[in-house]
Amino acid sequence: MACGGLGAALSLLLCVGIWFAAHDVSQRLMDQTLKAELEDYMARRARNPASLPPAAASLRGYSMPSGATADDVPPQLRTLAVGQHEIEMDGTPWRAAVAERGDIRYVILFDELRQKRREQRFLGYLVGAAILVTLLATLGGMWLAGRVIAPVTELARAVADAEPDSPPHLPSIAMASSPGDEIDELARAFDRYLTRLAAFIERERSFAANASHELRTPLAVIRGAAEVLAEDSTLSQAQRERVARIERAGEEMAELIAALLLLAREESAVAEESCSATRIAADCVERYRSLASSRGTQLQLDAPTGIELKAPQALFAIVIANLVHNAVAHTRNGRISVSLDAQTLTVQDSGSGIGSEALARVFERHYRGPDSDGAGIGLFLVKHICDRLGWQITLHSDPVTGTTVTLRFKAS
Repeated sequence: MACGGLGAALSLLLCVGIWFAAHDVSQRLMDQTLKAELEDYMARRARNPASLPPAAASLRGYSMPSGATADDVPPQLRTLAVGQHEIEMDGTPWRAAVAERGDIRYVILFDELRQKRREQRFLGYLVGAAILVTLLATLGGMWLAGRVIAPVTELARAVADAEPDSPPHLPSIAMASSPGDEIDELARAFDRYLTRLAAFIERERSFAANASHELRTPLAVIRGAAEVLAEDSTLSQAQRERVARIERAGEEMAELIAALLLLAREESAVAEESCSATRIAADCVERYRSLASSRGTQLQLDAPTGIELKAPQALFAIVIANLVHNAVAHTRNGRISVSLDAQTLTVQDSGSGIGSEALARVFERHYRGPDSDGAGIGLFLVKHICDRLGWQITLHSDPVTGTTVTLRFKAS
């Protein structure tokens, strides 16, 4: 389309220039013809006063005494000044040349009708030529553009269709068209980058696998030891609470590791999983109920049975765990309500609330409010998971009524 537009613009400018040039040449030729005929008639009249003026199909001549009128001279010609004129008589356009010599006034007319018709035909030819040139420019531009960008299109297709585990070999694609040109150099640069990217992905995959194995093993040991300690009947109540905190921390760490490993996977793989939202919410509330009770806070769950959520279990568990943990941490002698249905999750507390300045930054990485003793990762991770899964999270807070977090799930 760009080639066609450029061809049309250039053709239009060329046609306009040619037409004006042809029109100017035509006017000049008519003026020269009139001048030559006028000079010839005046010379013949000087030699022979009885000489007749020109009378042809396209030329007419008249003469009359200066300042007088003649019946055989049309009225339009009697008052013309000396020089060149454009007039119309009986519906026919004429080019007129007027001169005076001695006491005689001379007028020569040139019929412009046929010349104007020739100009109109010439203009039609120019318009047809412009349309033809535009069409040829469009077709030629499309063909040439297809030839030029074919290697780039092939590169884009190869990169788009490539699997992360098997990056394409791009130089072979570019070498098929024109070795050594800019496309070939671009392909080689892409290939070098893809090679480095594949090596980077392999390092990250190896790290994630090693980290998963190395972290889960000690966590399993810690959770197993905590379970054994919890069954010891000789422990005091304070010791049992400490063991419960160890168990809770181990479970949170296991969920966090699982969530981070899931976030490292491709979105398509994450979107295929589903979980029981009701069960996860109930387990989370039960896990934090003792901590909430120790702070004088009632923790309640309102969730119907059988709610299935199209999301990985570890991701939803880390989201609701962080929201409930934050509510418990900032609420004393109050009430926390967790509501769940098929469309939304709401966590509402009657705690101290969040200031307006901190409210605008709670989802930032490593941001810690003035009353926070965490690392500033929890809500950032929640927001990251929501963005990954297409969920919408909103947070409203007031120092008097507390904080309400509403999470809307993506419609399936």
